[in-house]
Amino acid sequence: MCFAFSVLCLGHYILSIMMYFLIFIVVVDIISAIEFDKSGDHLATGDRGGRVVLFERTDTKENIGSQRELERMDYSVSRHPEFRYKTEFQSHEPEFDYLKSLEIEEKINKIRWCQSSNGALFLLSTNDKTIKYWKVQEKKVKKISEMNIDPSRAVGNGSVASSSVSSSPKQCLANGGYADRSVNCLSNDLSFPPGGFSSLRLPVVTSNETSLVARCRRVYAHAHDYHINSISNNSDGETFISADDLRINLWNLEISNQSFNIVDVKPTNMEDLTEVITSAEFHPSHCNTLAYSSSKGSIRLVDLRQSALCDSHSKLFEEQEAPGSRSFFTEIIASISDIKFSKDGRYILSRDYMTLKLWDINMDSGPVSTFQVHEYLRPKLCDLYENDSIFDKFECCLSGDGLRVATGSYSNLFRVFGCAAGTTEANTLEASKNPMRRQVQTPSRPSRSLSSSITRVVRRGSESPGVDANGNSFDFTTKLLHLAWHPTENSIACAAANSLYMYYA
Repeated sequence: MCFAFSVLCLGHYILSIMMYFLIFIVVVDIISAIEFDKSGDHLATGDRGGRVVLFERTDTKENIGSQRELERMDYSVSRHPEFRYKTEFQSHEPEFDYLKSLEIEEKINKIRWCQSSNGALFLLSTNDKTIKYWKVQEKKVKKISEMNIDPSRAVGNGSVASSSVSSSPKQCLANGGYADRSVNCLSNDLSFPPGGFSSLRLPVVTSNETSLVARCRRVYAHAHDYHINSISNNSDGETFISADDLRINLWNLEISNQSFNIVDVKPTNMEDLTEVITSAEFHPSHCNTLAYSSSKGSIRLVDLRQSALCDSHSKLFEEQEAPGSRSFFTEIIASISDIKFSKDGRYILSRDYMTLKLWDINMDSGPVSTFQVHEYLRPKLCDLYENDSIFDKFECCLSGDGLRVATGSYSNLFRVFGCAAGTTEANTLEASKNPMRRQVQTPSRPSRSLSSSITRVVRRGSESPGVDANGNSFDFTTKLLHLAWHPTENSIACAAANSLYMYYA
């Protein structure tokens, strides 16, 4: 499958990816979340600065006047999708937890679209501690037309200038009136035409323009002691879940001051802690079913009908460790960073550091497919551990028809695999203005960097770009962590640093 390419610019703060090594990229502009809505007509991105940027599809918004034009529109589906900037708003601000002496950064961790109604868009966004429910809709800008008096003598919405109002001391009467009848009366210096006006024109409210307004409807706070890593909408349209390292909470969209703890893996003694929750996702059609992954590489399927607190799982998906293959890095690279249900809910796609795995929810003996993503990095695990790259959390996604899967990698590359029976499809593309470009660089001697003086948010590698045994270049300083597949078409939106790219087939 051949992917074509188009670029979207995130407002005024996007820098060209071709200038990546020449211009310093501001950390707050780096994209940290990306999500299509269910229709695929809207795309949302979040960045480390707490901003949410919305894009709207424009190539399908053509006026259809006849059956012939309708057929032409059906044929034109093969055209590449076109998205334009719609609006942006500040979702989160930096905070400080005074009880724990902890800074809460404004970075958007996840964005999830909710059901739209009456032409308004609804979405959830979260940082490490607080979830917000946003409503974005067009509102008419109301203006008051001018009256038929001299505008130089009027201010505001037709009110008289202050110079025409008496400023003498006011003597109040018992009923609230004034003894001086000249107070608040118009002075005689207003510009009335000789003979007066033929008719009095009263001010009229007009609304010819519209503007997009984002309003925060709910704030869901103070429910997580640890950093929120996932939020997921339920198919019932009324509830959603939020997950941190040790707990999963169930919320109602209309109730922000109460949530229910449905999964709790926190042991009585924290020294007994062996694994944490890394991702959680609701089933796309069964409102009682959800799945969550752990740092040990397992996925648990939970049925909310079993009990209020889901201490036990209904199914466990994990791959048995090969005898004699255990090492210091085994548990680290086995940790699942992201899971996604297929559109029909039959399969679960999981991403660990080395591989993509596709699981059938009806078969818990092992994955039905395993796709090698970072196998060529296995000899460099020690270096990856030293520069913290081994802890990078790559996302994954499935196509709407369930025939392909995709995930990101280093050097702004992402991999697309075919998962249909008998297929060997595997494509590697680069998020740049020339997606098929390959630069094989000569390996240079590793050099130590001052990684201790750089914040963990940036995570710069301590080694210069190199090549693997097959000649594939890799650069740990450029990584493609976030991507999303269009729900109905073969289009992928992916984020490289502070630029957004769209690939289509």
